[in-house]
Amino acid sequence: MNVKNQVQLITYPDSLGGNLKNLHHVLLKYFVDIFKGGVHILPPYPSSGDRGFAPINYLEIDPRFGTWADIKAIGENFDVMLDLMVNHISRQSLYFQDFLKKGRQSEYADMFITLDKIWDDGEPVQEDIDKMFLRRPLPYSTFSIKETGEQERVWTTFGKTDPSEQIDLDIKSQKVKQLLTSFFQNFKQQNVKMVRLDAVGYVIKKLGTSCFFVEPDIYDFLDWMREIADSMEIELLPEVHAHYSIQYKLAEHGFWIYDFILPYRILDALVNKSSKDLLDYLKNRPHKQVTMLDCHDGIPVKPDLDDLIDTKEARKLVNVCLERGSNLSLILSHEHKDKDGFDVHQIRCSYYSVLNRDDDAYLAARAIQFFTPGIPQVYYVGLLAGENDMEGVKKTGEGREINRHNFSLDEIEHSLNKKVVQRLLQLIRFRNEYDAFNGEFKVLDSAQDEIRLSWQKEEKRCTLQIDLKTNKSVIEYVDEKDGEIPYFI
Repeated sequence: MNVKNQVQLITYPDSLGGNLKNLHHVLLKYFVDIFKGGVHILPPYPSSGDRGFAPINYLEIDPRFGTWADIKAIGENFDVMLDLMVNHISRQSLYFQDFLKKGRQSEYADMFITLDKIWDDGEPVQEDIDKMFLRRPLPYSTFSIKETGEQERVWTTFGKTDPSEQIDLDIKSQKVKQLLTSFFQNFKQQNVKMVRLDAVGYVIKKLGTSCFFVEPDIYDFLDWMREIADSMEIELLPEVHAHYSIQYKLAEHGFWIYDFILPYRILDALVNKSSKDLLDYLKNRPHKQVTMLDCHDGIPVKPDLDDLIDTKEARKLVNVCLERGSNLSLILSHEHKDKDGFDVHQIRCSYYSVLNRDDDAYLAARAIQFFTPGIPQVYYVGLLAGENDMEGVKKTGEGREINRHNFSLDEIEHSLNKKVVQRLLQLIRFRNEYDAFNGEFKVLDSAQDEIRLSWQKEEKRCTLQIDLKTNKSVIEYVDEKDGEIPYFI
């Protein structure tokens, strides 16, 4: 199965109309010619935290959102992508609940990583932990076993609570392998075409390493996953926030990867009115990527752009983002901060807001994204040119809520009337339909304050030109009837 070279939507199951049935209605009513590349529905499973990313069970859909029949129905009209958090499962899952009750006597005990699987005597060594890329202060949580009263320390890479809601799975366990296989079998039955492997970089735990993207072990796991996916005609998209060289290695292994560098590069070009770094990047990146500007987390900075950016310049850009209402996610491990203390993991914002709600700048950003080789994903907030949701942050205390506003059916209709949204939809249609995007890509010679990109397939040719002084964009394309036509975005 080939991924379609057209624009995809990424949304929560309840963010466009409140549930999956309404999402399907909205897609058919407004976006049937817009998301020809498909729709990535963020975790719709029953979950105990992290807005779906602490799944209790992959074989059910959270009844608040609907049922598998709703997913299948969407799949009749749009290729569906779903997430699989291969690294962890919810503390509330029946597997871990059984472990909490019976401890080592549980039939599921081997699915989890007790500390004796890492350190022979089960005692953590700080020197080893210091080398790890941590997502919380300690990489494990302590639980009390109901039947014995014993304390068990279990590996938990993620989670804001202590003990964590997200319990790591031991991918060496036969039971875990069977479980992951059963999830793929279900995806196949439900007409799912693509699966994003979320948090896959953390699945290998090995002393003396950062316990992140441990080579070569990670490739053995990914190749095993690919074998299962291929047998079910499902494409895989590993999601790895890491040094760009790791992403490129994944690309060399034939995997789709996320372009986590592009959002920052585009923002930098538009804010600082200089195309040099962006164009240098576009000349050298792998083409088999999914491109994005915004998402449910933030604009990636560290570790995705390590060794690609000057931290003094990055700090200036981050300060502009903060002035425009953004908030930050920071790196926890001292080992993984820069020597000068620069520790920005992600810039959290709506992309429309971080460009100062400037319609031309926003359309220029999207035009660059759509001209960049790869499959463009548009996040639902970006689709509707949504602004920073300060109210959501204040209400929940969660910085990521800044770009997670749920739109009612009325709000969707209202947003669709905005001129910037109409212009974006027109641009998406062009990207979906114009055949040159299946041809050859070139970065054209450009002055420092302009961007010129082109695509050509046989007689079909289109060139994007952006004036960074004014943020005005124009696409010149060859039309069979009228010859060369300028399209002012």
